[in-house]
Amino acid sequence: MIKCLQKRRKGHKTGMNKVLDASVGGSTRRTWQPASLAIALKNLLLSGKMASNVEAPERWYLALLGFAEHFRTSSPPKIRLCVHCLQAVFQFKPPQRIEARTHLQLGSVLYHHTKNSELARSHLEKAWYISQQVPQFEDVKFEAASILSELFCQQNLVDSAKPLLRKAIQISQQTPYWHCRLLFQLAQLHTLEKDLVSACDLLGVGAEYARVVGSEYTRALFLLSKGMLLLMERKLGEVHPLLTLCGTIVENWQGNPIQKESLRVFFLVLQVTHYLDAGQVKSVKPCLKQLQQCIQTISTLHDDEILPSNPADLFHWLPKEHMCVLVYLVTVMHSMQAGYLEKAQKYTDKALMQLEKLKMLDCSPILSTFQVILLEHIIMCRLVTGHKATALQEISQVCQLCQQSPRLFTNHAAQLHTLLGLYCISVNCMDNAEAQFTTALRLTTHQELWTYIVTNLASVYIREGNRHQELYSLLERINPDHNFPVSSHCLRAAAFYIRGLLSFFQGRYNEAKRFLRETLKMSNAEDLNRLTACSLVLLGHIFYVLGNHRESNNMVVPAMQLASKIPDMSVQLWSSALLKDLNKALGNTMDAHEAAQMHQNFSQQLLQDHIAACSLPEHNLISWTDGPPPVQIQAQNGPTTSLASLL
Repeated sequence: MIKCLQKRRKGHKTGMNKVLDASVGGSTRRTWQPASLAIALKNLLLSGKMASNVEAPERWYLALLGFAEHFRTSSPPKIRLCVHCLQAVFQFKPPQRIEARTHLQLGSVLYHHTKNSELARSHLEKAWYISQQVPQFEDVKFEAASILSELFCQQNLVDSAKPLLRKAIQISQQTPYWHCRLLFQLAQLHTLEKDLVSACDLLGVGAEYARVVGSEYTRALFLLSKGMLLLMERKLGEVHPLLTLCGTIVENWQGNPIQKESLRVFFLVLQVTHYLDAGQVKSVKPCLKQLQQCIQTISTLHDDEILPSNPADLFHWLPKEHMCVLVYLVTVMHSMQAGYLEKAQKYTDKALMQLEKLKMLDCSPILSTFQVILLEHIIMCRLVTGHKATALQEISQVCQLCQQSPRLFTNHAAQLHTLLGLYCISVNCMDNAEAQFTTALRLTTHQELWTYIVTNLASVYIREGNRHQELYSLLERINPDHNFPVSSHCLRAAAFYIRGLLSFFQGRYNEAKRFLRETLKMSNAEDLNRLTACSLVLLGHIFYVLGNHRESNNMVVPAMQLASKIPDMSVQLWSSALLKDLNKALGNTMDAHEAAQMHQNFSQQLLQDHIAACSLPEHNLISWTDGPPPVQIQAQNGPTTSLASLL
């Protein structure tokens, strides 16, 4: 049964499984289940306690433990009877070892299976106190501390959880498995509080401890986890040498193939997300390809359940199934940024299907986080491809997921309002778009998201045409030529486009061309197809206004081809309108007629989708700017906006 107990431990996560949710140590109750009553029962048998000369008290203890486990594993579980059996142990005034273990088992059962958190806390506190007086009783002692700190966090008693974990960490240095696990747990707690400095310090301590006890595998987990937090803090000067060190450790470590490949997935996910945060869609391709090959390798490996000899190695980052979904997710993120929207749709469908299967068996919060991030990206795709009604229903789906988890809403509220702002732009509700973006700005502290929101809000002010003071104030804060707030290549290229759009509306065509050529140069360098298409069609419009029809045609034709490939419905509509006028001016009657027919088709598709979206009860979400998502959405009589101004 030592092997069985270790297999249970092997199932514990390091907790660094929330790469895109920005939290450390997000292990679930399912993962952190304490030793079952059956394990305790079999441990007693193996320890020789039940030899022929066994004393009576241990016979009754074994009997009560057996009954308790029977009731706990019944279908459905009979938790009340299980608790009664365990409580009966105290009637016999058992030795301290049995008393402490029984308090731990009661606290664990009550915590995981009931809402009686106060009674669970009382038992766990007694288990923690008594176990400290018993020599060589590490499993009970540190499991009690671990579960009790979880319970404190659940009760919003973080200030009680921290000193408990610190003391447990202090006295667990001779027990590598527990010392590492408790360090991960405290690092997670600090991360949830947004205290990333303290979390990084703890992960650094863990990495050094793992090195000292000869666990390069767990050292890599600590360092990769620290690298993730440094990326979140944008401390790129510290990230690069750390990731280089991690890469060396991962490649040199020889051990369980699945563990090795999972380390490589963790490492590559950090690299890919780093590139995507920087808007480097073309540069990321080699890393993304390696990541996809790595997950294919993992999917073909069978876990031979060879347990590591070093107890500090008894961790893993994510289950294989979760890693598969994560790789789908970063692939969707890349496809969205690059403008391969059909590919993004394909991988989103695969990931969501996999998530639905996993959620039937696993209640891990990270699955809901993956689902929300996938929906956020596919919603943006729908708005570009002209499927606003579907996008709105998916926004409502994100609202429902956030209603189920306050923490999920806290982490994604700004993104949710940003999506609603983008939807409002697509249906020409500019006042609502401004309100949504303003709300999102108030809720975010993420610099890249802030810059993205400001860029879109500037486009709203440009279209309104009468918000000059607010517009210039925003543009000053996202000046691509001077002190741009983030290092993102994509966002800086978008800032040049916004400047070009403003100059176009103001009739300053030479200035507009300069900005748009800068956008084109940056977009082509990193394969940012949507920005390329938008810049080409706007340049084509400028040349058309200036009477240079041939040069205009040279811009608009590739814009139309690229927009069709993405596909970007708005750019196709714009391009077809220009092609109709250009071909008419050039005397190409047949081409002009064909372009006019295309424009009519695009207009009809957009009009039908516009009416469908505005008729949905979810359309009323555009008025929500405060508090949690509304629980019920009232239907309205029909569309409140006209498509005429969009056409």
